[in-house]
Amino acid sequence: MTIPDFAVRNADMPVTLANCADEPIHIPGSIQPHGAILVFNSAAELVSWSANAHAMLQLTVPLVLLTALADLGLADEVQEKIHECIDDMDGGEAPAAMAETLVGTQDFDCIVHGHEGLVIVEYECRELAADSVATFALKAHTAIERLKRQKSVPALLKAAVDQIRLITGFDRVMAYRFRHDDSGEVAAEARDESLDPYLGRRYPASDIPAQARRLYVINTLRLIGDMGYNPVAMLGRTGAAPLDMSYSVLRSVSPIHVEYLRNMGVQASMSISIVINGKLWGLIACHHMAPRRVPYAIRMAADVMAQVLAASVQSLETRERAALAERAAEVRTQVMESLLHFDDVAAGLTACAAEICGSLGAGALVVMHSGRVVAHGPVSAEVAAAAVASMQLENADVVERSARRDWPAAQQQACGKWVGLLGLRYDASANGWLLALREEQVELVRWGGKPDKEIAHGPLGPRLTPRGSFAEWRETVFDQAEPWEATRLSIARQLLAEMNRASVTRHEQNDRARAQLFAILGHDLRNPLQSISMAATVLELGGSKETAGRRIKASSGRMERLISQVLDMSMINGGMRLGGEVVAVNLAPMLADLADEFRTAKPNIVLNLESPPQVLVPMDADRVAQVVSNLISNAYHHGKVGESIDVRLVQDDTGVTLDVLNVGDEIAEETARTLYNPFKRLSANNARNKGGMGLGLYIARQIMLEHGGTIEYTYQAPHVRFTLYLPAAPVVPAPSAASA
Repeated sequence: MTIPDFAVRNADMPVTLANCADEPIHIPGSIQPHGAILVFNSAAELVSWSANAHAMLQLTVPLVLLTALADLGLADEVQEKIHECIDDMDGGEAPAAMAETLVGTQDFDCIVHGHEGLVIVEYECRELAADSVATFALKAHTAIERLKRQKSVPALLKAAVDQIRLITGFDRVMAYRFRHDDSGEVAAEARDESLDPYLGRRYPASDIPAQARRLYVINTLRLIGDMGYNPVAMLGRTGAAPLDMSYSVLRSVSPIHVEYLRNMGVQASMSISIVINGKLWGLIACHHMAPRRVPYAIRMAADVMAQVLAASVQSLETRERAALAERAAEVRTQVMESLLHFDDVAAGLTACAAEICGSLGAGALVVMHSGRVVAHGPVSAEVAAAAVASMQLENADVVERSARRDWPAAQQQACGKWVGLLGLRYDASANGWLLALREEQVELVRWGGKPDKEIAHGPLGPRLTPRGSFAEWRETVFDQAEPWEATRLSIARQLLAEMNRASVTRHEQNDRARAQLFAILGHDLRNPLQSISMAATVLELGGSKETAGRRIKASSGRMERLISQVLDMSMINGGMRLGGEVVAVNLAPMLADLADEFRTAKPNIVLNLESPPQVLVPMDADRVAQVVSNLISNAYHHGKVGESIDVRLVQDDTGVTLDVLNVGDEIAEETARTLYNPFKRLSANNARNKGGMGLGLYIARQIMLEHGGTIEYTYQAPHVRFTLYLPAAPVVPAPSAASA
């Protein structure tokens, strides 16, 4: 075998994978010996030829530069194809055309194509008779019809390898499907029973260097009839650039590739590219354990099958993406409605969590908004906290991670098995993040041999060589999740855009409501100030001190409540905690004291309390008392006059449940969605609650969240019911927006 000029020029270069990837395989300077090549310029003058052309084509004149086509005595059908190619040349390129021709007793397939302004004429020896070719063509037609009936990608690939093996007769036919990292996996196989199965084995991306991938895309079929061939040199073109043989069927093969296939025991091979949207999606690889040449017409039939396969795969994947996009649009609509109608953003997103996970292909979801963290799925509080903490230094609105190494060092272990993350920052002002998580995929990879190239020393010094063994080599891969697919990322960005719009709308609504709230606050504070001023005037004029004192006390108490609520709201909006120290407190006597206070302050109230004598629960007693007091006050102000208010306390192993019930009308669904919204004034027209600002439930919910508890409204005719739940174990404070 002759040594390529490239190897000589690069003998002193470092031995690297880039070395291998730079091999100019499109200009090998030689061809396979089962054919001959003649190359003409646009004036039909000979400019290059293979060293075997004169003898193989039985030419009667010597081959020299610029010999006229007419002087070579080629068959009429060949000359006709050459002139047609020159006429069809567009930008120096012309598609391949084939003519059958006879030279002496040898049948040839003569393939003519134009490239870079040259006409390349390839004579390929044909071993099969024409009637055999016709039989193969009929089989190919049947095979294509079978392909068209398949309904899934795996079924398509299996049908393709079966049918291509049937029409070509190769010992083994495999369908490679390329993965996200360009490694290939054998997804379907048809083989002789004497051969070891390769199904499911993976081959590294380095097995197909970049320049080889380019050739697979532009020239979709490649045949090596005999691995033991001796290359035939190309002659002519003295001083000109090497002939670009990217589209040639006889192009010689890289010695590294020949060695690679020989190490597999392969003596002949054929590859057919599966190209989708201009990208190499997969390959049909055919191997034979003895030399084998497949006629051009049969190869073209196999190539057509690969094109049908590619079109079918593209159609199936397009339908799948369309279905995903349709479902994603429905999810976006649901998310928009939740964000606009729920007063609690985190709760609104959590209500859609299952649908969001399905749309993004995630196993769990973590939502953060204004310091509140809510998780959906089998995610521990520690993992949720690590995921949230890992986002605090991120500047991008979309954060993509597929491996543990992608996480900040501080959270690489804390994320546990959830190493895949897709973060969407939907509300920067509220530190709002939607985090989709994927679990680590512990994968046993069955490589077709250890996926490393080795360095060998030969007459030209060290060089990279393909692996010598293709026996199965197993590797377990950890700390890696399934990468986020392009379709899922597109869906995520569309979802993020909708969430951003919803957040902007919410902020605009809240700004308007906040302005209204402070206007109301100014009005509500003015009333008690006027009462205090009037009482002071009465005292100055010698009026009743007792009456004036009561008025001053009541008005100042009302002012204190209003100011306290506004201060609490400011603390919540600033990401600060409302609670103090959480300690074990007996809730029963605290409730009894609250009930007595209400009965004293409001003699007409009917308040029933049901409670065990001792209920120990970890809490901030003052803040929990504030919540209960607010609920009883709401029940009094909004319930039907004269009806009783019932307070019931129950304890079990998980915690305590406290119900506050009053007889009243059911709260409208739209109103119920905004119960905990601070910017509302549901009580503005209630004569029994003229001083209410609607902040009580907003503050109560925040207090319960800080305790790891919940507050819920339900209607059980004729009762309006609010239920508090406090866990039995103390809770770790949630990260605040300020600290985050």
